[in-house]
Amino acid sequence: MPIEVDLDNRIFHLCSRNASYVMTVTREGYLAHLYWGKRLTASSSLLRVLAPISRPFSPTSEHNSLWSLDLLPQEYPGFGHGDMRAPAYQVLLSDGTTVVDPRYRGYRIMAGKPALSALPHIRASSSEDAESLEMELEDVYSRLHIILSYTVLNKLDVVVRSVKFVNHSANPMRLLRALSVTVDFPEQPWEIISLPGAWGRERWVQRISLGQGMVSQESRRGTSSHQANPFWAMVNPGTTEESGKVFAFNLVYSGNFLAFSDLDQYGQVRSGMGINPFDFSWHLEPEETFQTPEAVLVYSDQGLDHMSRTFHDLYREHLYQGPWKQRDRPILINNWEATYFSFTEEKLLDIALTASGLGIELFVLDDGWFGNRNNDRQALGDYDVNRDKLPHGLGALAEKVNQQGLDFGLWVEPEMVSPDSELYRRHPDWCLHVSGRSSSWGRNQLVLDLSRLDVQNWIIETLSKVFRRANISYVKWDMNRSLTETGSSALPRERQQETAHRYVLGLYHILDELTHLFPHVLFEGCSGGGGRFDPGILYYMPQIWTSDTTDAAERAKIQYGTSLVYPPVAMTAHVSQIPNHQVGRITPLAARHWIAMSANFGYELDLADLTSEEQIRVANYVRFYKSTLRKLVQWGEFSRLQDPFNTNGVSWMFSDREQNEMVVVYLCLKTESNPNRTWIKLRHLDSRSRYRVRGCTLKPEEEGAWEAIAGDELMNVGLGVWPRQDYFTQSWHLVREKGGEGGGF
Repeated sequence: MPIEVDLDNRIFHLCSRNASYVMTVTREGYLAHLYWGKRLTASSSLLRVLAPISRPFSPTSEHNSLWSLDLLPQEYPGFGHGDMRAPAYQVLLSDGTTVVDPRYRGYRIMAGKPALSALPHIRASSSEDAESLEMELEDVYSRLHIILSYTVLNKLDVVVRSVKFVNHSANPMRLLRALSVTVDFPEQPWEIISLPGAWGRERWVQRISLGQGMVSQESRRGTSSHQANPFWAMVNPGTTEESGKVFAFNLVYSGNFLAFSDLDQYGQVRSGMGINPFDFSWHLEPEETFQTPEAVLVYSDQGLDHMSRTFHDLYREHLYQGPWKQRDRPILINNWEATYFSFTEEKLLDIALTASGLGIELFVLDDGWFGNRNNDRQALGDYDVNRDKLPHGLGALAEKVNQQGLDFGLWVEPEMVSPDSELYRRHPDWCLHVSGRSSSWGRNQLVLDLSRLDVQNWIIETLSKVFRRANISYVKWDMNRSLTETGSSALPRERQQETAHRYVLGLYHILDELTHLFPHVLFEGCSGGGGRFDPGILYYMPQIWTSDTTDAAERAKIQYGTSLVYPPVAMTAHVSQIPNHQVGRITPLAARHWIAMSANFGYELDLADLTSEEQIRVANYVRFYKSTLRKLVQWGEFSRLQDPFNTNGVSWMFSDREQNEMVVVYLCLKTESNPNRTWIKLRHLDSRSRYRVRGCTLKPEEEGAWEAIAGDELMNVGLGVWPRQDYFTQSWHLVREKGGEGGGF
């Protein structure tokens, strides 16, 4: 059973395939954390980790000078009652104090996993998939109840945690801090891996040593942000892709968050993650509840590769559950970098016609199709079709695109409004604002107050009309600025610090309604590129525009970092024009294709500007993606083979689940004079099988012969490449030979 209970010792043992997570109720009634790591066969002797030690300046119990919460590893610690470390929660009571002391009240075990109301969550309703545990704590003085939820995924080394607060008193109280998870770790050397960044260079891999004090990553921007990502991993020094222990956290949330690790004076480490307590509070009237977002905990004793595969499997199978979960994602052409705001119906149809002839499957109309939207300074929010550009309307354009053999998609940015718009002139109070204060602008726009139900309903109704106006099969949902002046005219004074979280809840309500109203539509998330790339968005939208940067060399780093947590099927990437519009770099057509084809694949350029020879090559890439690579990117497994942050190149591998077919991609970022040969060592092959290997030039006249190589040789010697110039690419197609160990082609 995934959850074992030893009532004699009051030990709760959560077992996944390869991991154990263990807690106990102490004699004093506190919920103590005993262990998280490699699976244990038994847990009864783990109580010895709580053996008391006398420590100066650690507050103790009046009844036991060795007992101190400051030394106890806890499941969900508070502050003010002896534990001097960072707390998981803080509550302001009606008497003005913040000291609460919750003790164990009871537990409940359930088959499957309960759904969360109004929040995205990991889905595992079947008892075959998961088992769940609720631990209830109670502070008898304030009558605050805290319910800790744990779910164990049977087939994955995953624990999902969340927390619910219930005010059972007769007085209001206010949550000042409500993290989704904390875990206390014993003394040992640690390194922290996180994914900070900026617009245009999201989710770069950062790895630092943990010294005494606190290390954190956070967003205060209203979204998970370009600058941070709600991912946090603790690793032992020396941990690699293939070996070492990893303890990873990921928050299923799209707003302000905090992730931290705090190393105290005795070497104990407390790590936590949840809604950022900065500028947050939540008012709880009697009998009201507050539910935190879920946090996903992943353990690996096989390095970062196994951690990533666990996250990838979890999010592919247990997050998004709409029709596009099993459908092939279309190859698209987006008009944005080809035309920006300046287009006509004729120009759009020319782009679509060229794309159709090259095998592309979907045409996407980006910004500029509505209102008086000829630049980014006006008309955002006015979703009537611009008849000067599209004289026959959106429906007619979609029909003409369909006649050319392509599906039709549309860009929207419904969370924003231009001050120069009819919507703003009608409803200036619908924006986030603080009375008496001027409002900050971003991309010449303001933010609609999604905490308001009337604004939510307007967005749902307006977009529903747009989506019914034409045969739309894809929607790109953009969001191009951070939240500022985060106040709401619809909330009372005592609830103003709820606005940022209510904004996120409002967004989730809108997405839930629209994805149910239009299940056939493939929704793609975007926030100035990858500014809101998190599991909360992926719950509703199965893919996200990874970055506004389309340069192959920059994207290699962005997609590499993103892959630590999120599967390639969650990313989108486009081949764009050169010189690149973001960095001015000129990269070969092959480099742009192999990086873009390493995700959900598309184009963002005027294909008519390509030479006839280049168009032939584009058609070859499209055919290869359709016939071979798409199924591996979307449904297969992914491994990182070369790190672009510490070497001059990047390499990764896609394979089917049985390791019968693979594609390996290599890109040289920067070569040197008289370079050495680089060897790319593969992973997860059958060492006893032989594999037919051929380089993929996708130029018929240059394709080499298949070469048979043993699996152990490919993993221990590798594939050789000679990087003769910057942005040189080499890719290989591998097929396991028939009759090889474990089957094959």
